[in-house]
Amino acid sequence: MLWTIFLLLKGLLILILIYCSRTRQKNEPPLDKGFLPWLGHALEFGKDAAKFLGRMKEKHGDIFTVRVAGHYVTVLLDPNSFDNVLNDTVCFDFSHIKTQLLKRIFRLQLPNVKPTSERKWIKKHFQGLSLFKFSSCMNTHLQNLLLSNHKGCGPSEWRQDGLFSLCYSLLFRAGYLTLFERRDNTAEVYKEFRKFDDLLTKLARCSLKREEMKAANSSRERLWELLSPGCLSGGSQENSWQQSYHRFLQEEGIDAEMQKRAALLQLWTTQCNAGPAAFWLLGFLLTHPEAMEAVKSEIRGLSALQDTSLQHPLISLLEAHSTPVFDSVLSETLRLTAAVMINREVVQDKILRLANGQEYHLRRGDRVCLFPFLSPQMDPQIHQEPQIFKYDRFLNEDMTVKDKFYKDGKMLKYGTMPWGAGRNSCVGKEFAVTTIKQFVFLLLTHLDLEMCNPEAKLTSVNPSRYGFGMLQPDGDLQVRYRLKRTQHEM
Repeated sequence: MLWTIFLLLKGLLILILIYCSRTRQKNEPPLDKGFLPWLGHALEFGKDAAKFLGRMKEKHGDIFTVRVAGHYVTVLLDPNSFDNVLNDTVCFDFSHIKTQLLKRIFRLQLPNVKPTSERKWIKKHFQGLSLFKFSSCMNTHLQNLLLSNHKGCGPSEWRQDGLFSLCYSLLFRAGYLTLFERRDNTAEVYKEFRKFDDLLTKLARCSLKREEMKAANSSRERLWELLSPGCLSGGSQENSWQQSYHRFLQEEGIDAEMQKRAALLQLWTTQCNAGPAAFWLLGFLLTHPEAMEAVKSEIRGLSALQDTSLQHPLISLLEAHSTPVFDSVLSETLRLTAAVMINREVVQDKILRLANGQEYHLRRGDRVCLFPFLSPQMDPQIHQEPQIFKYDRFLNEDMTVKDKFYKDGKMLKYGTMPWGAGRNSCVGKEFAVTTIKQFVFLLLTHLDLEMCNPEAKLTSVNPSRYGFGMLQPDGDLQVRYRLKRTQHEM
């Protein structure tokens, strides 16, 4: 028995040594394995991916392979070459990575759901007439929540809160009411969701401590219960988004337990980004007075066209009239704070040809990672002084949209990529943009909003959130606010 165990351990050690002894072959990207066997650069990658990959880029250039927790990941940072990965669904696959993440984070398995069918279902709800209905419903809920926040307050009484807390709370609750249509458990769902979301990156990386794992499991199970069809059916209409989603899963052969778990996945994907995006946008405006005045001036021009009371909202004006300054501020905000990672598994050996004509051999079983946050979004060759917020970065001198950016004299297809790209780009982009516009429009036209400390600086980002959509702050910005006495004070 002991001899058998010895042989097994010896065999395992030999396999580890063979795997760890990988060397760079001809025409492969530069290889950087790190000093730790198997782990490689996993700790540094998980702690601050942007800092680590920036260092690797300086060392190796726009393409390199790193070892991360047993995986060899080829990182591509040339935006002109992204399409050569995104458009190749034969050699590059996302399904296995997605399956692993769903199981790890949400304890969810959807073996029969085809990506094309799921995308088709999502498009049906976030485009055309359905999009208009969702946007109108979202606006109504935002107005009601904004008013209810001031119940019991005098007409000139200030309230104080963290800006991140304020934005996330209002947008999450409005989004939950819009999609799930359950009013009596909104506060509890939000509370549990924030607990779960705070631990989500560690769930994805399997780096939770024992007490954190208990907390994550508790919040996840509670959210499954709160989002179950039985709990939600009392407030949902037959043709609601939530009911439609469960019917779709039934048609795809998903059992009742997995349907319940899938509801949490949908809650996270639809509600995790709007609040943080609104926080950063308002935070940049509050800390850049010239940008705030430019946006308010533009909104005043819209408001002059019609009454802007909460009883007669003018959200439709944002769709009927161009708002180039507002749009530039939003684009600049997303450039600085949207940090999605696009990952693919190499399912067969591939010769990847870059835009500059160089060719690299990628091995089957490795992974490819595109990180648009680092390039193009934070690339100084594309965006001058990329670390600095410039509200007019996406404006031409004639106030038209600036959408042409260059690197090495060649125009880029992607100047920024906050919504991903290709077949996996965000289907809900229009709904998200409309929602953020509605929210910021309502706050700036109906609230006096200011920082508690006029000299305060916008907090830094939480570096563990790189790769998971919108970045979140490592702290908060304290603000105070009150309802405006009239709508002409802005």
